[in-house]
Amino acid sequence: MFSSVAHLARANPFNAPQLQLVYDGPRSGPAGPPGPPRRSRNLAAAAVEEYSCEYGSMKFYALCGFGGVLSCGLTHTAVVPLDLVKCRMQVDPQKYKGIFNGFSVTLKEDGVRGLAKGWAPTFIGYSMQGLCKFGFYEVFKVLYSNMLGEENAYLWRTSLYLAASASAEFFADIALAPMEAAKVRIQTQPGYANTLRDAAPKMYKEEGLKAFYKGVAPLWMRQIPYTMMKFACFERTVEALYKFVVPKPRSECSKAEQLVVTFVAGYIAGVFCAIVSHPADSVVSVLNKEKGSSATQVLQRLGFKGVWKGLFARIIMIGTLTALQWFIYDSVKVYFRLPRPPPPEMPESLKKKLGLTQ
Repeated sequence: MFSSVAHLARANPFNAPQLQLVYDGPRSGPAGPPGPPRRSRNLAAAAVEEYSCEYGSMKFYALCGFGGVLSCGLTHTAVVPLDLVKCRMQVDPQKYKGIFNGFSVTLKEDGVRGLAKGWAPTFIGYSMQGLCKFGFYEVFKVLYSNMLGEENAYLWRTSLYLAASASAEFFADIALAPMEAAKVRIQTQPGYANTLRDAAPKMYKEEGLKAFYKGVAPLWMRQIPYTMMKFACFERTVEALYKFVVPKPRSECSKAEQLVVTFVAGYIAGVFCAIVSHPADSVVSVLNKEKGSSATQVLQRLGFKGVWKGLFARIIMIGTLTALQWFIYDSVKVYFRLPRPPPPEMPESLKKKLGLTQ
């Protein structure tokens, strides 16, 4: 699949435009001899020299995946204390009545070290998820855009972002599920286990492989809508910011200015992500704590009010998380000099069809 995608990426409508640079050479005065003949060269050659790899190449996808490892693994690990309190509020709302009360109770019972419970499965699990999420998103975006064609890829770009991100997250959640199950056990079951080395063998001994993957369906329920919103909202927000807010074209912005736009768009996307995915997140937290319960049973027992417990904490966590993830991911692209195509513009052929050009 990768080789075919790399081949199709050359014609990808989201790729950098192939422009012609015309050079006239030194101009002579009216009475002087004629200058050398006009020469032209394709800017694509210059782009190859500027970037470290070709858009849609295997190296491009590999480095995008590496950016995903850093963006998801580091950020999720950094907010483990907030995630721990959020999970405890979801599974035991009587004891952990709010975000500040949750921190107070946790510190009182477990001390400062207790706030770091579950950091190891969080780092491993979300690093694997980030690898698949960002790497496969770039793969599917190129694949689907070439299936649609240049004009339809522009007209249906929001649907393209949604489809590409949903496809990527399907595989990302399979990679995440085992570590997510272990993390929730460590964080929400007092006395069960304090480390991943204790939790994983115990889970396998009690329930076999099912213990690690019984939460994958609720994960899809939570993460696929979250990721669809994360990518589609981010892409369209970036497009809107450059069009209506940033006072100059993206090509004239410095790398630092572009990263600021990335961070702002990421935070906006993160707020919507938190709201969309929170009910399923509550179900996942309870399901991984309890034995023998199904997602439907947990949902019915929690009710409408119960599934929204901990939303404020999740908005703070996911908003900050998503903004930092996009910032880190885009910074990796800048550092490794990867192609970063600008927001898509309407193809000339479509402008002619719509009568927007003379």
